[in-house]
Amino acid sequence: MRSLLSLGLALSALAAAPVVAAPATYQLDPTHTDVLFTWNHNGFSFPTGRAAIGTGTLVFDDANPKASHVEVTLPLAQVETHVPKLNDVLKSEKLFDVAKYPEASFRSTAVKATGKGKYEITGDLSLHGVTRPVVLDATLNKIGEHPSRKVPTVGFNATATIKRSEFGIESFLPNIADEVKLHITSEASEATQ
Repeated sequence: MRSLLSLGLALSALAAAPVVAAPATYQLDPTHTDVLFTWNHNGFSFPTGRAAIGTGTLVFDDANPKASHVEVTLPLAQVETHVPKLNDVLKSEKLFDVAKYPEASFRSTAVKATGKGKYEITGDLSLHGVTRPVVLDATLNKIGEHPSRKVPTVGFNATATIKRSEFGIESFLPNIADEVKLHITSEASEATQ
């Protein structure tokens, strides 16, 4: 009887113990991920461009954010501003020089929780043949099962500010601002076996 009581208590304690989830691996959905960049144009306006993602992987551990990691590539030939002439200038040797540097990439080096659903993601941004550290301020939008695909899904927004001159992109300075603001929204679904 005592052994049954001990077994019952042990099982109760096990059931009450918090479940620690292992990091989950997600693939970024290119149809629901936008990397928008905005700059000051002669002080008059703030045009916006969009960089499409090529590939993207997110390892996310809500219980232990330090174990999280993100890696993404951006094919710069797909940059879009909805202004054909501006697209051509962005892709030319004056700015991105897509023929020589066809991709940009970001690879995180550290993830730190800064509040409930808030994270600081430090990583290396490679652009125009230069790699520099960048810090993204990220917000967890939602984590749960996708309503139509029925797979675990996570969504984030993130922002950062970079200086294009630090990546060797200096044409049109100072009329076209050096500072570029990044606005990212991303949805990623758990990788299936």
